[in-house]
Amino acid sequence: MMLDKEIEPLDQLELIDNLQRLGVSYHFEDEIKRILKSIYNSYSINDNWKKEDLYATALEFRLLRQHGYNVSQEVFECFKDQTGNFKASLCEDTKGMLYLYEASYLLMNDESNLELAREFTTKHLRENLDDMDQNLGILVHHALELPLHWRMLRLEARWFIDVYERRLDMNPILLELAKLDFNIVQATHQSDLKYTSSWWKSTCLGEKMSFARDRLMESFFWSVGENFEPQYGYCRRMSTKVNALITILDDAYDVYGTLDELELFTDAVERWDINAMEKLPDYMKICFLALYNTINEIAYDALIEQGSHIISYLKKMWADLCKSYLQEAKWYFNGYTPTLEEYVNNALVSVSAPVILIHAYVLVTNPITKEALECFDGDHNIIRWSSIILRLADDLGTSSDELKRGDVPKSIECYMHETGASEEDAREHIRFLISETWKKMNEDCVADSPFSETFIGIAVNLARTAQCMYQHGDGHSVQDRETKDRVLSLLVEPIPLI
Repeated sequence: MMLDKEIEPLDQLELIDNLQRLGVSYHFEDEIKRILKSIYNSYSINDNWKKEDLYATALEFRLLRQHGYNVSQEVFECFKDQTGNFKASLCEDTKGMLYLYEASYLLMNDESNLELAREFTTKHLRENLDDMDQNLGILVHHALELPLHWRMLRLEARWFIDVYERRLDMNPILLELAKLDFNIVQATHQSDLKYTSSWWKSTCLGEKMSFARDRLMESFFWSVGENFEPQYGYCRRMSTKVNALITILDDAYDVYGTLDELELFTDAVERWDINAMEKLPDYMKICFLALYNTINEIAYDALIEQGSHIISYLKKMWADLCKSYLQEAKWYFNGYTPTLEEYVNNALVSVSAPVILIHAYVLVTNPITKEALECFDGDHNIIRWSSIILRLADDLGTSSDELKRGDVPKSIECYMHETGASEEDAREHIRFLISETWKKMNEDCVADSPFSETFIGIAVNLARTAQCMYQHGDGHSVQDRETKDRVLSLLVEPIPLI
């Protein structure tokens, strides 16, 4: 294995970084964990191999934090001057500055060194962007647009394969592995998509619900964002069903149903009773039965395979989601603009992250535990932070479109209404809240938890996928060029091998 051939710590870290960014590190998880554990166990701020090497220090810091090691921010103290600021001479080391910038996004609460590092590197990288080496400039521009830690893993791998191929220090064996693996995984995803497309057609939801967005491809894209690895095909297939049902229900509550109909539907979901269908209009009967059958199927699989009785937990999450949708519908029909706090408290549920994540949990976890299931009802931190980032990123990308569609005011409008701020100031405040939430997410990723490393990764990846989908607008609802290109590159077009 190529990792075993590298004996110098910096060479090992560089290879691990490349494996991660090329999307093939899942093949080498045990080796990577062993190497990082060894590096951490012999860790010292004064290690000679990285002494006064900003690039090496930042790379080591980022990789160790990514893998759950709570390395101190004090490792960057030696790069500061007597006034407590980062040394001006560091600006001459563009690669080191870029890696410090990326490392700074692994910060947690009250880490002023990393806050300062982010401000310092962002300012100087932007100022010097036009004067950089072309290959390095591409990496810097990409990072300033969205930091690596916030990026959707599969999209990043597809982008980085092309970038890596142009590098002078490119390893041809590693490049070939990345291309072959990408195409093999893409074929697996195509098989998953074929399955979910067949399911979608069988439900007739696309043709019967003319008011709703038909977004199966985008729903599948989200599931790939959550976990792309081949072994999670069952999770992707079921998660796509969940995502598609969420979109249908969201549109029913937002743009089509009357308040009376929505209250009846919410009651039916809360009771989880097939007989409650009788009071519903025909279009809602179809919605309810599709939801009922799909979620019961997931619960049945868990009961057969693990002996876990989970339907009560799943149906409660769906009932809570419908109640939050109903609350937003009441706000809209009454012309009420909630405070930002009111909006966010309800939106933590209405954004659907708890529903998405509880299904992801039962789909990838063995054994399923009662302790973990009860966390979804108790607003566990990792679920809360993922929900907030998803909600606020969604609002930044979709706010104006959803208002036109007949939706409740979003966080931007709530903040403007509450404070009198301009739209740009409100957007800046929402970006600040997203950044603050990532700090909390970083902290709770390494805290004690009833959840597995795999599930925590999915919760983080949900937030990353949100940042990607809403980076340039509404990537879920609006079929723009950007979204189509992303779908094509990930799910349709293989990478040429010649």
